[in-house]
Amino acid sequence: MVLTASTMLDLGTPAPNFQLPDVVSGQTISLDTFAHRKVLLVMFICQHCPFVKHVQSELAQIGQDYSAQSLGMVAISSNDIQSHPLDDPEHLTAMATSLGYNFPICFDECQDVAKQYTAACTPDFFVFDAHRKLVYRGQLDDSRPSNNLMVTGEDLRGALDAALAEQPIAAQQKPSIGCNIKWKLGNEPPYYG
Repeated sequence: MVLTASTMLDLGTPAPNFQLPDVVSGQTISLDTFAHRKVLLVMFICQHCPFVKHVQSELAQIGQDYSAQSLGMVAISSNDIQSHPLDDPEHLTAMATSLGYNFPICFDECQDVAKQYTAACTPDFFVFDAHRKLVYRGQLDDSRPSNNLMVTGEDLRGALDAALAEQPIAAQQKPSIGCNIKWKLGNEPPYYG
């Protein structure tokens, strides 16, 4: 595990499009899937990472708490399953089912989507407004597996609430920190390392 921080993609960046299979339903998920939603949350997660395990219940809770609002949510796993087989679609499906995720969890086998978003770690969060411009990227909250702070989702929830209310979000945002995305050998992006 290499402790890695978000790349902090430039605010205002348009959401890169993608077409990925939802491991649970088998449906193809893309930006168009969420066209009827005002705000879109894209999360890069995986099954094995201790930083994701630390917040996975909060992600499920966010899905429940915002289900009546105009928020689209999608989780994407881009890890190399040759080196990390616990992140394969079967294990992702089991995770989504056991946690009651009410949002799609997609498998980015080619790792192209992670690169388009400059995703660097798990978890990594990106919030896009109604125009699909980036308004937040960074951490869920200040809690980490080793710091004994309660998982609250405070930073991400604040960003979601502001975006849904069409209010500005402070540009000072803290990067997410977690395990590095497990890139296939020779497929590492320029921003890795």
